[in-house]
Amino acid sequence: MIYWFTGQPGSGKTTLALALKAVLQKAGHAVVHLDGEFLRGLMANRDFSEAGRTRNVKAGQQLAAKLHVEGIVVVASFVSPYRNLREEFKAKGNVVEIYVHTSELRGREAHFATDFEPPQKDFVDIDTTRASVEACLQQILRAKPVFPVRGGPG
Repeated sequence: MIYWFTGQPGSGKTTLALALKAVLQKAGHAVVHLDGEFLRGLMANRDFSEAGRTRNVKAGQQLAAKLHVEGIVVVASFVSPYRNLREEFKAKGNVVEIYVHTSELRGREAHFATDFEPPQKDFVDIDTTRASVEACLQQILRAKPVFPVRGGPG
């Protein structure tokens, strides 16, 4: 399974992704967390144009898909502002899109993607404005149960 957290900077993507990773590891799953900022640094991609963002998201998706084929649960946290890239990735299967958002100002507004396109279908909607990390995790796990690393849906 690939859990793809998307949303604006400061919404809580990475916090929730790391919490989900811990829960899944405790349950015995092999889990890797991929983060958009880490990948940008690794690939020396500081291009925040549409082309640069697309390159970063596609690289993350390719890496997530490879890890998934190897039997690893992937928990990814990327702004990934473009709906079409997320929809194409979900269409390949075994991808849960988790849209994380808040109405609070959390100090990351300068990094917002002005062209962010919220999802419209087949996603888990997480509003972190007043919800605890635990409540958000429960919402994610209720919406999309974890499948065994081996033998899950094809």
